[in-house]
Amino acid sequence: MRELSKRTAGFTDSVIRRMTRISGQYGAVNLSQGFPDFDPPKELLDRLSEVSALPHQYSITWGAQNFREALAEKQSKLM
Repeated sequence: MRELSKRTAGFTDSVIRRMTRISGQYGAVNLSQGFPDFDPPKELLDRLSEVSALPHQYSITWGAQNFREALAEKQSKLM
């Protein structure tokens, strides 16, 4: 595998990922990701569906697949 920039060598995982591991280790409730293992109250979900078609969770860390593909296509033409 090609070596990455030395500037990134000191990068660590995010606080959110770290808290997820720690909460799993101790069986704690993990609120760091905004991703509880239970559904919000039905009334809240009903109201959310009235005002937004978007999901009520954070997106995945690396972003939306369609955006990443479009960005990669654009950048590949410039590099």
